[in-house]
Amino acid sequence: MHAEAFLPHLGFAALLVLLSAGVVRLMIAYPMLDDPARRLATAHTVPTPKGGGLGIVAAFVAGMVVLYGTARFARIAEPEFIGTILAALAIAGVALADDIRDFRFVVKLAAQAGAAMVAMASGLVVTRLALPWIGVVELGIWGPLLTLFWIVGCTNAVNFMDGMDGLVGGSLLVACAALCLIAAEQEAWFVYAASLFLTAGLAGYLPYNLHPARIFMGDVGSQFLGFILAVLAVACARFDTAQISFLIVPLLLFAHLFDTGFTLLRRIAMGERTSTPHRTHLYQMAARSGMPVRWVAAVHGAFVLFQAGLALAFPGLAPWAKPLVVVPALLVQLLWLFYVARRVRRAGLSWKAG
Repeated sequence: MHAEAFLPHLGFAALLVLLSAGVVRLMIAYPMLDDPARRLATAHTVPTPKGGGLGIVAAFVAGMVVLYGTARFARIAEPEFIGTILAALAIAGVALADDIRDFRFVVKLAAQAGAAMVAMASGLVVTRLALPWIGVVELGIWGPLLTLFWIVGCTNAVNFMDGMDGLVGGSLLVACAALCLIAAEQEAWFVYAASLFLTAGLAGYLPYNLHPARIFMGDVGSQFLGFILAVLAVACARFDTAQISFLIVPLLLFAHLFDTGFTLLRRIAMGERTSTPHRTHLYQMAARSGMPVRWVAAVHGAFVLFQAGLALAFPGLAPWAKPLVVVPALLVQLLWLFYVARRVRRAGLSWKAG
């Protein structure tokens, strides 16, 4: 597709940015307040509006409705397209109810699994993977299980990282824009369109979430984003026959997945209940050790820029090298871990929740 063909897409995306910003402003004017007295994990001390993620949801759904009616070339198979939309609406609806009523974690988990199964029932399942030095492995019955674990895990990883002004909004804006470019290069038009709509929604929301935030995205934003990106990872598996392009989205989100995974394993090792609120994610410990909030958010934006560079190079790598593309990203996260641990030790902070 020639560059001039993208201009109408950018014009439509600009309209979605305005739609997202309008919904966010509406949520600020008629707020659902996030009370810090009820949430140990929040970094704020005063009630702040939440639910700004509705702007992102509105932009994405509006874009998908227009896409469905006008651009048949950009669709994946009909059942998968409809399954993606239904699952997205389901997760957004449950997450919005959670923002209002504050569900128990087990309820959230069940809702996420249910939405994942809707997407999987429509045909979005990883069926094979390419492993280093082994080659392509058919997953068989493990395919649906891996897909379910990935979708639920990614949904929660993004949700858990949404505890600081501008961090998730800014980093995912970069990630979605990179995914849009990769999908355009690979002529994967459904992934291209979906990531473009997410980018537009985030661009409309982010100015209101930069420190000091006027509004948070809430679960309706963070769970929705994590879920949709997880589903797009499965759709990315269509980029090549080995389905190793499934790694593109995990690579873009590697810093979020590393922080969440490390924190979960550390809390289990320390005998803590993983479902209880806490402020011991790496990004939270960095801020508590004295690192300014804007710097922590900027560092995570830089992580995603680096990961996006790896992801952009990914399609052109030799097949044997593709599964190893996560190694540079892992090394960067290990350096970040050691840096934060050093700051925590110097500040005399405890890694235990409370």
